[in-house]
Amino acid sequence: MLMDPQKPAPVRRTVTCPNCKGESVYGPENPYRPFCSARCKNIDFGAWASESYRVEDSTPRQDGLDDENGSGAAR
Repeated sequence: MLMDPQKPAPVRRTVTCPNCKGESVYGPENPYRPFCSARCKNIDFGAWASESYRVEDSTPRQDGLDDENGSGAAR
């Protein structure tokens, strides 16, 4: 298949792998994107599953209690 001279070649976009910091192709040819490999993707998934990563919740509690043990005691 010949390239159309009017159409530029598609740009190959690369990003940094969030796990190993190596170069990773970000496109349909990389099923692990944004990771560079299945290994890096699985390491990241394992970190989420073991709660090594957490998303902070900044919404106020509805029950009026402030601390984790539920006492609501002032410090």
